[in-house]
Amino acid sequence: MPVPPIRLFLAGAALALQPLAAQADSIDGTWCAPIDGRTLRIAGADFTTPGGSRIIGLYGRHDGAYTVPADEPGAGGQVLLRLMGEDLLQVLEPDSLPLVWQRCRPADLSS
Repeated sequence: MPVPPIRLFLAGAALALQPLAAQADSIDGTWCAPIDGRTLRIAGADFTTPGGSRIIGLYGRHDGAYTVPADEPGAGGQVLLRLMGEDLLQVLEPDSLPLVWQRCRPADLSS
């Protein structure tokens, strides 16, 4: 399912307006969704999606993207990632508004 051009434009504009000072660390690590407990793991271009799929994504030290695997909600859509601070990651999933995920703490991962 292709993403409408206006959606890509708006997503790009939203990401471009984030403060440059946010580029303090890298997107590598494990990130926790703010509401439902999903996690996203990033180690360079190796991603483990919230659905548990291990894939190769587009990796930049402060941003990234991946295509949602066929067996997960939003299959075929693009997820855009942008570091907003050492512990904050903006995640734009297909058909949703951007959310800010937090770097997971060890206690978040023990459940």
